[in-house]
Amino acid sequence: MQPDIWFYVVGSIAVFILGLSKGGFAGVGMISTPLLAVVTGPVIAAGFIFPLLIIQDVVAVAIYRRTYSGRILATMIPGAALGIALAYIFASSVPGWAVELVLGAVSVVFSVQQMVRQLGASSAPQPVQGPATPGQVSWLGVLSGVGSGFTSMIAHAGSPPFQFYVMPKRLDRDMYVGTSVLFFAATNLMKAPAFFALGQLSVSQLKTTLIFVPLAMASSWLGVRLVRSIDVRKFNVVITFILLGVSVLLIAQGVSGFMHVQGMAHGK
Repeated sequence: MQPDIWFYVVGSIAVFILGLSKGGFAGVGMISTPLLAVVTGPVIAAGFIFPLLIIQDVVAVAIYRRTYSGRILATMIPGAALGIALAYIFASSVPGWAVELVLGAVSVVFSVQQMVRQLGASSAPQPVQGPATPGQVSWLGVLSGVGSGFTSMIAHAGSPPFQFYVMPKRLDRDMYVGTSVLFFAATNLMKAPAFFALGQLSVSQLKTTLIFVPLAMASSWLGVRLVRSIDVRKFNVVITFILLGVSVLLIAQGVSGFMHVQGMAHGK
């Protein structure tokens, strides 16, 4: 079946939002896959979004390749690899609605915590500090990487676990964005074999995706220009509100998925 007009309308919006995310508005891209899934279903949506992520990663990495925290990447990327492997192994048995509910609930709690912290925090950004208890903080980063890799593999929704570990460190704007860009670029590369193995990519999907490449590139460029003109404190507040909104969306999708499953079970 050929995509209809609604696919192209909603797909354009999803790709534009994704481009802003890759351009520096980290977190907002989480909306893209659930939004597109409304008209295509989650499997097709994930397969459609994935090649665009790879293309946009190339642009974003080229821009932010010199501004990142190597310590954070070294801590989180191994965890992300483990999370991706776990998501692949259990892909056939882990219900998507359960992941969305848990992720959404944790993200809401974190969003509220961040809002309270930002209301009383100083506007001056602080650099990453060496951990007082390296083992404990390092393990938190690894676990956050596992959560980010797992949820990214399931629904391209790895931002909340990433932000859970990174945002409290209060990196300056470019350092935060650069670290996010490089982390998710590495995560997406690690996801590629699993996506092919699970059959979530097809030749017809790739051909359709190519139509949206110019929009993906243009919106990434626009995101880079916009994010560099935004105040650091306002930037962090916007990210937190985006996270809260997406968290509510994830919970709503999880509840809807659960009710759908229950309805099918009672209909038998």
